[in-house]
Amino acid sequence: MTTQAVETKKGGGFKKAFRLLDMTLFTVAAILVIDTLAPSAAIGPSSISWWIITLVLFFIPYGLITAELGTTYPEQGGLYVWVKRAFGERWAARTTWLYWINVALWMPSVFVMFSGVFAQLFFPDMSMWMQIALAIVMTWVTVGIGIMALDTGKWVPNIGAFIKVLIMIVLGVGGIIYATRNGVANDLSFTNLLPNWDAGLAFLPVIVYNFMGFELMSGAGEEMENPKRDIPIAIVVSGLLIALFYILGTVGMLMALPLEDLGLISGIVDTLKILLGESGVGGVLVTILGIGALYTFLSNMVTWTMGANRTAAEAAVEGELPAVFGKMHPVNKTPSGAFIITGIVSTVVLIIYAFMAGSAEDLFWTLFAFSSMVFLLPYLALFPAFLKLRKTEPDIERPYKMPGGNTVATIVTVICMIFIIQAIVFFVWVPGSPIDWAYAGPVLIGVALTLIVGEFMINRKKKA
Repeated sequence: MTTQAVETKKGGGFKKAFRLLDMTLFTVAAILVIDTLAPSAAIGPSSISWWIITLVLFFIPYGLITAELGTTYPEQGGLYVWVKRAFGERWAARTTWLYWINVALWMPSVFVMFSGVFAQLFFPDMSMWMQIALAIVMTWVTVGIGIMALDTGKWVPNIGAFIKVLIMIVLGVGGIIYATRNGVANDLSFTNLLPNWDAGLAFLPVIVYNFMGFELMSGAGEEMENPKRDIPIAIVVSGLLIALFYILGTVGMLMALPLEDLGLISGIVDTLKILLGESGVGGVLVTILGIGALYTFLSNMVTWTMGANRTAAEAAVEGELPAVFGKMHPVNKTPSGAFIITGIVSTVVLIIYAFMAGSAEDLFWTLFAFSSMVFLLPYLALFPAFLKLRKTEPDIERPYKMPGGNTVATIVTVICMIFIIQAIVFFVWVPGSPIDWAYAGPVLIGVALTLIVGEFMINRKKKA
C-alpha cells in the first residue's frame, strides 16, 4: 500500500462537494441514458408494459435496497464496502473488478454511438474507422474530465441530466402531437401494449440495464455533505423522474417512427427529424438537440467513470486491486490511475472489436451486450450482500430501512436476482430462438476473458 493510498484512506482531503441536488442530478445523469432508448423501443409497443413491470418489480425495490445500504454504510467505495462486509475481501475484489472493468468496456459502445450520431448529423459518409478514431478521442476527453476535482467535474453530469430530460420531453410530447396530426406509426392498441414473448425480447435486458446505477453515487460517500439524509431523498426523486422520462421517450419514438425503421444508432435523430422536420427552423432544432444528445453520451461516461473509478481506488487502497488503481491526483484527490487505465482498456477494445464488426450498428450492439453482461454480474453479489448484512449486522444503525422486515427483504432480493439473471441470459439467447454463435461467441469469449483476467489479478495480489 502506497503512502499516498494510506493518506487517502485516512480521509486525506476529501472535499464535501456532493449535495442533495448534485446527488439527484448525478443519479439522473447516470441512469437516464439516451444511447439505449432506441434499443429499448425496438422491443415494440410491448416495451411500455415491460417498462412498467420492471419499474414496479425491480427498479423500486432496487432503489430501496441501495438507499438502506448507502445510508448504513456511507464509506467511500460504496459497492465494494458492502460486498466486503458481507462476503469478505476476495468477493469484494471480484465485484469491484467487474464493476470497474464494465465501465471501461461500456465506454467503447457509448462512443461508437457518439460517432454514429455525429456522422449522421454532420458527415454522413464518415467511414467506420474515422468513427473509431473519434470514439478514441472522446474516451480520453472523458479521462481528462474525470481527473478534474469533483466540484468541477460534477457539472458535466449535472448539465447532462437537464439535456437528457429536455430530449425525452421533446420526443414524448412531440410524438404525441405528431400522432394527433398524422396518426400513430405503430399499433399502440391495448393488446399490443401487453407483454409478449417474441423476438423483441432480445432487447428486454436493455430495460433492466437502463434502470441500473442507484449505488453509483455511494462510491463517493465521503465526498457527500450529508449522505444519511440525502441518499434516500435523491433515490426517490431521481427514480420517479427516470421512470417517467424513459416511458415518455419510448412512447414518443413508437408514435413517430415505424418499428422497422428504428435503427439502434440512428433512431434518436431519425425520430427528431420526423417530429421537427429536416429544413428551416426544424432542421436547426434537430441539429441542436443532436448536439445535446452527443453531450449526454459524454456525460454518461463521465458520471460512470467517476463512480466506478472511486470504487476501484478504494479496493486498491485496501490491497484488493493493484496499487496503480489507487493512485490519486496530488491536487484534485481523484483516482487518476484508475482513470488512465480505463482509457487504455477502452481504446484497445475499440480497436480489437472494430476488426470483427461489419457495421457501426453491429459494433455498437456487440460491445454493448459484452459490457452489459459484465456490468450485471456484480449485482449477483450486491443483492445477496444486502440480505446477508441484514442478518449478520442487525444491530447497526440504519438511518433508512426498507419496510417489511426480513421476509419482505428476502422476497425482494430473490425477485431482483431473477431480473438480473434473465437480463444476462437474454443478452445472448432469447427463449424459443436458436443461439446466433457468430454474435454470441465473441460476447461470451469476451466475458470469459474478463473473468479470467480478474481472477489472475486478484490471486497475484493475494500472493504478494
